[in-house]
Amino acid sequence: MADGTKKINMLYQEEKTKIIIGCFYDVYNSLGFGFLEKVYENSLLIELKANGFNCFAQAPVNVFYKNEIVGSYFADLLIDNEIIIEVKAGSGEILTAHEKQLSNYLKATEFELGFVFHFGEKPTFKRIIFNNEYK
Repeated sequence: MADGTKKINMLYQEEKTKIIIGCFYDVYNSLGFGFLEKVYENSLLIELKANGFNCFAQAPVNVFYKNEIVGSYFADLLIDNEIIIEVKAGSGEILTAHEKQLSNYLKATEFELGFVFHFGEKPTFKRIIFNNEYK
């Protein structure tokens, strides 16, 4: 993408972000607190698909170092082949380690936008952006 404006608009798509966050709250409001991460992951997958997203659970994602594939991991959810979702559940809130985990995934992959969704006693989320242009 030679046009930096196009890339920025892609990363900061307000409408897509609102829908994704809305899906998170729809799942939380329906299920509440206390399930395992997998239950929330599967439910969020259903909700995102119902809202028109192309999504996959446990999607394999390549990890790069100096433009070489050095491994892979499985993203909890991959949306439209451009957004990574990490699902967390349990007491407490999003930890710095959760944010760092997602930041590292973004830094080491071709993806630039991700969310950590925490289905805790109080639903919380973090939206994290990493611009791969400046690696």
